[in-house]
Amino acid sequence: MMRGMGNMQGMMKQVQKMQKDMEKAQAELNVREFVGASSNELVTATFTGDRKMKDISIKEDIVDPEDVEMLQDLVIMAVNDALAKVEKETEATMGKYAKGMPGF
Repeated sequence: MMRGMGNMQGMMKQVQKMQKDMEKAQAELNVREFVGASSNELVTATFTGDRKMKDISIKEDIVDPEDVEMLQDLVIMAVNDALAKVEKETEATMGKYAKGMPGF
C-alpha cells in the first residue's frame, strides 16, 4: 500500500513541475512579438503572444481614397498572418506539454 502512495506523490510532484514549466513557457510566449505582413509587406501588423495588437504599419503610397477595399483586404491579410504565426508558435511551445497526457 505504501508503495502506491510513493508513486502517487512522485506523480504529483511531476505534475506540479510541469504546471510551473507550462506557466513559465506561456509567460515567455506572451511577451514575444509576431509580425504579420500582407503582400509585398505593404501592411504589417505586430502582435504579442497573447494575441494583443501592438502596432500596425501601412505604407503611405498604398492609401487610395478611391480603393478603400484594397487597403482593408491588406490589413486583414497582415492581421491574419500575424495571428497564424502566434498560433503556430503557441502550438509548438505549449503542445509539448499536452503530448502523452490523457484527454489532450
